Parts: sequence; structure tokens; C-alpha cells
Amino acid sequence: MKNFGDIMFTETVKAEQARRGSREGYAKMTARPAPEGLSDREIAFIAARDSFYMASVTETGWPYVQHRGGPTGFLRVLGPSQLGFADYRGNKQYVSTGNFKSDDRASLFLMDYPNKARLKILARVRSQPAEEAPDLAAQLHVEGEGRVERVFTLEVEAFDWNCPQFITPRFTTEQIRELVAPQLEQLNAENEALKARLAALESG
Repeated sequence: MKNFGDIMFTETVKAEQARRGSREGYAKMTARPAPEGLSDREIAFIAARDSFYMASVTETGWPYVQHRGGPTGFLRVLGPSQLGFADYRGNKQYVSTGNFKSDDRASLFLMDYPNKARLKILARVRSQPAEEAPDLAAQLHVEGEGRVERVFTLEVEAFDWNCPQFITPRFTTEQIRELVAPQLEQLNAENEALKARLAALESG
């Protein structure tokens, strides 16, 4: 595995960093030893996600970003530097699937909006029809999502955690429900107590 900057900081990027005064700090970052694989922190973060953004490149050089969503944990950690997920029948455009046939490089953004955290992953992607990898398809299958059409495996080449400064907190319906549950319980209890007092007053 490499440092994120070893891949993303091209000579042109380095020149821009130098011109704007950030090159020294990023040079120190890339001077550190590269991680040997995903740590417990990354593994736990990935397991808690219910979506991610995946960028690929067309054979004509255009970037393409796709949103992938599913039940929490649908993106699986298969090894120290390998991820995988099952692909189900969608709108049949197959843009990402086609792109990876000519260029297997991908960039992933995994977002935790409530906690303003973002994990960036650079990987090499392999796509296989489910019938060619039945054991893997069974391993990656998520109950209730239908029939697996193909499987994607991603060999992680680098990753990086982003600054939270400009991440706007957003919450799912389930997260909002969990946040307001204590207040709702208290309101329901107070409501029941008031009903009991009114009933007592009416009967007395």
C-alpha cells in the first residue's frame, strides 16, 4: 500500500502546493511510512456505512461519479487491503462497469455526515459476473436486495482521512428517530400523567 499523497500529489499538484505555501506540510505527510493495510479504525468506519461515492474514468478521459447505497455494512472488508460489494440489477447503464474494463482505477468517498468525517480510498477494481464467482457472490449478498448480478472487488492502494471543516452534518430518518426517542418517551410519559390527572379530576 502507498501513501495517499504518493499517488495524488503529481508534480503539477506539488508545484501548486509550493506556490500556495502548503507543500512543506504535505511533504512531511508523505515521508511517513505507508500503512500496511486498513487499520481497525478504517474497518469499523467502512462497516458502519450505508453508502459511498465511487468515481471511475471513461475511456475518453471523463470522470464519472456514482452513488452506491444499501444496508449498513454492504461494503465488506475482505482482507487487510481488499473490499467487496455485490451489484444488483439497476438502471442498466453499466457506466462504472464499462469504465473499469478500460481503466480499473477508482476513487471512493465514504461519508459520516453526523460526525463530519470522510474517508478517501484509492483502489483497483475487478468486476465479475456472479455466476463466475458464486462463493464470493454468496459472501457479499445482502438479504432482501434481490439477485446478485455481479461482484466488485477493490484492492486498496491508498487511503486518507479528510478535514471535517466543510462537511455539513446530515442525518438519516433512523438517526433522527434515535436522537429524538428520549424526548418522545418523556413527552409520552408526561402526556399519560396529564391524562391520569384529568381523569381523576373529572371523577372527583
